[in-house]
Amino acid sequence: MSYVGPDFDPPQPRRSRRRPLTVAVAALVPGALLGWLAYEAVGGSGGGTESDAVGTPTSSSSAPVSPTAASTSAPRSTDSTDDDKPSPSPTPSTSTPAASGPLKGKVVVIDPGHNPSNFQHTAEINKKVNIGTNWKECDTTGTSTNSGYTEAKFTLDVAHRLRTLLEKQGATVKLTQDGDRTFGPCVDERARIGNQAHADAVVSVHADGAGAGQRGFHVILPGSVHAGAADTRPIVASSADLGERIAGNFVRVTGSAPSNYVGDGTGLVTRKDLGGLNLSTVPKVFIECGNMRDTKDAALLTSGAWRQKAAQGISEGIVSFLRG
Repeated sequence: MSYVGPDFDPPQPRRSRRRPLTVAVAALVPGALLGWLAYEAVGGSGGGTESDAVGTPTSSSSAPVSPTAASTSAPRSTDSTDDDKPSPSPTPSTSTPAASGPLKGKVVVIDPGHNPSNFQHTAEINKKVNIGTNWKECDTTGTSTNSGYTEAKFTLDVAHRLRTLLEKQGATVKLTQDGDRTFGPCVDERARIGNQAHADAVVSVHADGAGAGQRGFHVILPGSVHAGAADTRPIVASSADLGERIAGNFVRVTGSAPSNYVGDGTGLVTRKDLGGLNLSTVPKVFIECGNMRDTKDAALLTSGAWRQKAAQGISEGIVSFLRG
């Protein structure tokens, strides 16, 4: 997602690291660098589009993660985005989970960032909603690669792949939108969908729109907010755990490195200006899978094979979190 618009204000510089994450960061950095070398090798031959990627340390309670260069295979450096692409569902209805599996009884809400039709409804998405700390626009159109592959299309595709993986683990999965709405939902409704589902975990999928040369993924964690309708205090710790596990597994499966422009190289960013996080009452994080405006990242984001890896990394992080 671009940092312009609702939920997209530029993050403030971070002057200090939070909690005892330093140890985890130190443990991850050597492996992340190996992943980054493979990541550079993959993106270096691509000239098609751009995206953003992030790799972050896992929490001390998560399964050990060793980022490996072998996990990244060279994607096609074109904007042929339909390779390996699952068909969208007609409605965002709750899935029918597998009869059994390690996630049986768990509810996961996937929030595909933006909506493919938002650009046709500028008046509606510009309407402001209350996010607790202030008022922000309902939604934005999101960003796109230089050749026109949209963030909304990317997030929906990854969400479909992620849903399939989680259903195989026995989870009940709900999407906040499945391309079947005229616009939105607004950021406050996105939070409300997860809350009303009593979700055990919510992940909002995005891709960034930063400048060329800014690469890597990052996971956005909710800061401690207590204002108006927003009170994230009960979910800050659990959301951090969820985010750290997703980040660590994302590094391992995709070979991508943490963002080189936010997060101080950890792939973790804490923010208090996002309505989707501020209004959540259940564990929730955002993931910016890559920078769509960088040609090397875009070559990854437009590859169906890489999007499958992205979904796999996110899925494994969720599974790790839910199984404890």
